[in-house]
Formats: sequence, structure tokens, C-alpha cells
Amino acid sequence: MTLSDSSSAQRRLQVALGSRSYPIHIGPGLLGDPEWLSPYLAGRQVMIVTNETVAPLYLERCRGGLPADAEVRELVLPDGEATKTLASVSRIWDALLEAGFNRRCTLVALGGGVIGDMVGFAAACYQRGVAFIQVPTTLLSQVDSSVGGKTGVNHPLGKNMIGAFWQPRAVLIDTDTLASLPSRELSAGLAEVIKYGLIRDADFLAWLEEAMPALRDLDAAALTRAIERSCALKAEIVAEDETEQGVRALLNLGHTFGHAIEAHQGYGKWLHGEAVGAGMLMAAELSHRLGWLDEAEVARTRALIEAAGLPLAVPAEMGEEDFLARMRLDKKNLDHRLRLILLRALGDACVHDQTPDDQLSALLRDFPRR
Repeated sequence: MTLSDSSSAQRRLQVALGSRSYPIHIGPGLLGDPEWLSPYLAGRQVMIVTNETVAPLYLERCRGGLPADAEVRELVLPDGEATKTLASVSRIWDALLEAGFNRRCTLVALGGGVIGDMVGFAAACYQRGVAFIQVPTTLLSQVDSSVGGKTGVNHPLGKNMIGAFWQPRAVLIDTDTLASLPSRELSAGLAEVIKYGLIRDADFLAWLEEAMPALRDLDAAALTRAIERSCALKAEIVAEDETEQGVRALLNLGHTFGHAIEAHQGYGKWLHGEAVGAGMLMAAELSHRLGWLDEAEVARTRALIEAAGLPLAVPAEMGEEDFLARMRLDKKNLDHRLRLILLRALGDACVHDQTPDDQLSALLRDFPRR
């Protein structure tokens, strides 16, 4: 199956970060075409890092997009969120050192968000920083994790607690790779797409309400539009606040609750987007309890999350203290104050650190379990 059609022409966006600026290329057929990958290599040495699921599908095609005279090595890691550890990153460093790769090498992250985050972190640290290119193959990584330079690994006590900001040289989004994506992974990616509408673009949110059936049906034009708008919003926010000192924190809508679910359940049991979907609904409900969203706006949010195939309830075994223990370790917290991303209105998010304890406790107790 291919997603290519005449309506899904290639798009180009720019992440504007001065000397660290880079393009995002979006379209069908990018993977394997030397026109798209070769211009962003730092030198002849190239390490493609992927996982056991993606390698049989796209590794050969990716290698075909490299110059014939390139010195190419490949590393295939296990799949899954549970592998997002320092031990896995050490395998990347081992491979680079064993191959004798120098400071002009380029790492290519071929896969989803786990691969992209680990490869980016490995690149940030190897010889104090080498080039890397993001080639995301899941919807979630295409619209979110591949853009913006956040890299890192998980810790047993918290998600993405160890890492660095390290920007790629380019992001190549081949929309044809979504044809092989399982429906559960597609839904997980749609959570991050919905997030952009909720935090900054009410018109995009309204379009998503109409387009959700087409998106879940892998309609090429709808997916290209969703990816392009999501990446444009992410690039805009990253350009304003590269290292998350202010507005970039808004991209974490639903993530404080969602990361708590992922860490408590064990990384990989819930997909990241599934946990974020439930977390966004929790944030919407809390925003309603604080007097910002009305019941109709919460209902719209719930309906869209449900239409994307995402959970509307949290794990039955998670109690209030289970949530709070994980949420207290959130990276956004300052001076031991819990900072949540909430909604003043649909399309208008804010960072809030004044949530009354009784309001938060009531939400965590009352929210539906499954």
C-alpha cells in the first residue's frame, strides 16, 4: 500500500534557529532518494540506527539514499519504549567507536520517537557533538519528537529525565512510511496532532473534528495537511523558545499526567500517545473545574480524543498518590511547585502553578478508570 497521490506534493518548512536552523521536508517518496538525504551529511562516515521493526521495511531504502562513496554502518536495536535507556545509547557509542568514526560523521535516526531521541542524544554526546538527521517513520515522531532537538532517555523514576537539546541537520518525513503503521500507533500519533489544535490553533482543531475519519483511513491529503500544520506550529514554538524556558512548555499539554501513567505502568505498556490522549482529557477536565472551559468544550475534546481511537480513562490500578508521586518528578516543576499545562479556551493553553491541592486531588480520584 502507498499513500502517494497527486494531492500530496512535497512541502518544506524551516525551523528558524539562526546558525542551527534546519529544514523539514514532507512528502511521499523521500526515503531512498539521494536528493533528500545526501545534502545534509557532514562527511563520508554515516551510521544508520534503526530498530528490529523498521529495519526490514525501510533500512535498505534509506541506505539507497546515501552517496555511493559513503562509509556506511548500520545498527539495529530492539524495538519499544522499554529500550530507551543509557544502555541502548551506549551500544550506539560502541558501534561508532568500533568503526572509528570521527567528528565529521553523521548519524541517521530511522524509526519512531524512541530511536530519534536516543540517536539524537548519542550524537549530542559523541566527541562532544556530531551531526544527525531525523528520518521519522511513525506519525507521532513525524509531528512531534523529530522536530525541536529534544533528545534523551528514560529513567525508572521518570520519562525523558536524562538528555540534551541537540538539533538535527534536517528532518525528512516520508509520508509513505505511514502505510505500514499499525492502527494503534496511528492513534498514538493523532494524540500529538490534536494537542497542537488544543494549545494554539482552534481552526485546526475544528478541521481535525471533520477530518478525523480520513486521517484514520490514511487519506494522503489529510495526513499531509495534518503533518504540515503540526510541524509548522512546533517549528514556530521552538523558534520562540528552543530550550523550554517559556512558551515551549505548552507542548507538554497532557504530558504530566501521561508521563505518570507511562512510568507507573512500565514503559511500553501504554503507548506515549495513548497516555497523552488520556492526559489531555484530564487537563481539559481540570481546566473546566477551574472555571476556564465550559462543559461543551470538554465534550468536544473528549469526542475528538475518542474519534482518534485513544483512551478516555486511566489505569484502574493507579490511585491519587500513584499519580502525584510521578507528577512531582516532572521536569517542568520549579521550586517544588507542580506546573501543569491547562486550557483557558480551546486553542489557548497556559502554564499554571496555582492549582488548589483539593481540586487536583478530586480530579485524580474522580477521573474514570478502566
